[in-house]
Amino acid sequence: MSDLQPLIDDLLAGRRAAIGRCITLVESQADAHQELAMELLDAIAPHTGKALRIGLTGVPGVGKSTFIEAFGLHLIEQGHRVAVLAVDPSSSRTGGSILGDKTRMERLSRRPEAFIRPTPAGRTLGGVAAHCREAMLVLEAAGYDVVIVETVGVGQSEWAVSQMTDVFVLLLLAGAGDELQGIKRGIMELADVLLVNKADGDNKKPAQRAVQTLRSALKMLHGTAQDVPVVRPVSALDGTGVAEAWNLVRDHYQGWVDSGELAQRRAAQLEQAMWESVDEQLRRHAIQVGRGALYAQVVRSGERQPRAAATALVRSLLAEDSAGLRANSAAQA
Repeated sequence: MSDLQPLIDDLLAGRRAAIGRCITLVESQADAHQELAMELLDAIAPHTGKALRIGLTGVPGVGKSTFIEAFGLHLIEQGHRVAVLAVDPSSSRTGGSILGDKTRMERLSRRPEAFIRPTPAGRTLGGVAAHCREAMLVLEAAGYDVVIVETVGVGQSEWAVSQMTDVFVLLLLAGAGDELQGIKRGIMELADVLLVNKADGDNKKPAQRAVQTLRSALKMLHGTAQDVPVVRPVSALDGTGVAEAWNLVRDHYQGWVDSGELAQRRAAQLEQAMWESVDEQLRRHAIQVGRGALYAQVVRSGERQPRAAATALVRSLLAEDSAGLRANSAAQA
């Protein structure tokens, strides 16, 4: 811990270089870094949990980055410090990523009250980086009171981001089929606030019609008016509806706080994070000891089905650990 203490002190003081180093540490896959990352997260835990965590998603082209910039600038004007974790798509072949969000949010990135961290999605569920949750904790410890996680918006990322944030915002686009595509039950059950973006110029009236269509469909989907998510038009270009969008998010969050639901949600999210870490560490251990490649070849050859091979792999790892424990006990005796 003595080696980490200067870095932790700089992080708690909000120094940007320290923030970047800490996020790099928790994202690292190196074994030595994993141990340090756990020490770091334990040390900063008392300084986390006070930020409003917002998940934001939408299909590519809906204007997520443009909206976040307008949204973030509005929050800064209200006295907030805003951090953005912008998850970019990665190549499944090379792992490469464009990481262009910081460029697209040029005005926001220049503000000292903002911190933007582009991060490659890698091969994690739905494009949400594996250690995004830990990166949020680092940003909270650095004093950012609003943390926005922007997902790739290509499928299952909506579920993943809902498991690590407080309020989930879905951006839609009028005239692109979103009025109907957005009615898919899964994503509608996750969304707390729906915003029809680009409600400006010639697209203003179509956006308003899309809002009405969504409201009607959501009433049928949810059954009761109380459970229907809020739908509003917004324009990241001219700022229309941005302030109202923040009020909606803030009020929704405050409702969770007042009812005690926020504490329950975050506790459930922590448990979910633990099980995700179990999965990740089992996979890494299997690869490190050479068992992963062995059982993968058995599946690729058609000798065993994936579930049977996975069960055998886990049992072999557990048997190895049990044998190691018995050997250590015998040696100590």
